[in-house]
Amino acid sequence: MTPERSARLLSVLNKRQPDITVVMDNVFDPHNVAAVMRSCDAVGIQEIYTLKNTIPLKKRYGFKSSSSASEWLTVHAFSEVDALFDALRKKYDTILTTHLSDNAKTLHEVNFASGSIAIVFGNEKYGVSDEVREKSDGDMIIPQVGIIKSLNISVACAVTIYEAFRQKQLAGHYDQRRLSDTQFESLKTEWGFLPGDAEFPVI
Repeated sequence: MTPERSARLLSVLNKRQPDITVVMDNVFDPHNVAAVMRSCDAVGIQEIYTLKNTIPLKKRYGFKSSSSASEWLTVHAFSEVDALFDALRKKYDTILTTHLSDNAKTLHEVNFASGSIAIVFGNEKYGVSDEVREKSDGDMIIPQVGIIKSLNISVACAVTIYEAFRQKQLAGHYDQRRLSDTQFESLKTEWGFLPGDAEFPVI
């Protein structure tokens, strides 16, 4: 690996955010999945979760429109809701679903800079399932003043996680490495680092 590539990958790793994740609940359009992955990579989200209990599981999430974002993300795929939530509860303090309800928080009321959080985005046709909503900690909506009152799932995800990016950046979350040593070293191996590759303290 060249020193330039090593420096670039280390810079990305140093900005990965382990305390926020995106969950896709039976999202079936590969272009939406790819777009979500690309947005997650852009704001430093390393791990994402997929639930496919009404549509077939994909063996590989690699689509042309993702610009190979799937190669740099850790994708946890589940086919059962209980197993998904068992995994999420081990890592995230709060699980919110994107759903229009009377008690839903608006996007700007959600604190992304404190604690850890998982945001669930629903199926293109039916949204987040009732079963997933029942197990979550509440709903979140993106403020809108139009007639339709809904956004494409990939657009909704991008809007949401860029608000998270804004809050976390103001809180200094991108100013120092936040991955654990174990995850940092594991990802270095996955990304092709070899013993002897040059390393630079790039932030």
